[in-house]
Amino acid sequence: GRGRLQRAWVTRPGSALAFSLVLRPTAQEITRASLFSPLAGLALADALLEWGVQAQIKWPNDVLLQGRKTAGILVEASWNGAALEALIVGIGVNISAASVPPAEQTRFPATCVEESLGRPADRFELLKRILFHLAERRPMLGSAQFMADWEERLAFRGQQVVISGQPGAEKSGKIVGLSGEGHLRLIDADGVESEVVAGDVSLRPAAGQVVGGAGC
Repeated sequence: GRGRLQRAWVTRPGSALAFSLVLRPTAQEITRASLFSPLAGLALADALLEWGVQAQIKWPNDVLLQGRKTAGILVEASWNGAALEALIVGIGVNISAASVPPAEQTRFPATCVEESLGRPADRFELLKRILFHLAERRPMLGSAQFMADWEERLAFRGQQVVISGQPGAEKSGKIVGLSGEGHLRLIDADGVESEVVAGDVSLRPAAGQVVGGAGC
């Protein structure tokens, strides 16, 4: 698989879901193209909830179980000149323990669906559920309900975090929610609120904070 900044990983056959969807946005969706990543995250969270598993979305593009990463999402655009032709939504989900890399090879603690589920998981059943929920939620893209559902599942909400990968320096503060555009809202130690725009951002709990988030 391939992630942000050409980062690569190898998944053992039969241990995970790794797939890409080619979606052609409507004229209305083009202005909300940045929301296709949380759309995929919500679809996965919805699918897991049907199995009784609570998932959180680590802004901007990871899905966590019990505070550990079980899925990553990468959305890329395909252009024809200045016209956006399609969005390629890549999704990787750790299903069994064989899909979880050694701790020394990960940038963030990792887990798999079966560990939270407590039993073997049917990968193709989960794929079917993800696709169903993605199609179900897509008409709501950018709506008040969509944003509220995303914010409800936002990992580390109310906790102190450190943001790296931004131009300049690291940034720290308490996550208070999302803006209408899907930017992360932070309040720093002086009570000043700012927004973090999605990019190559690494978000981690501040020292001494419990790994987890809203909905755990």
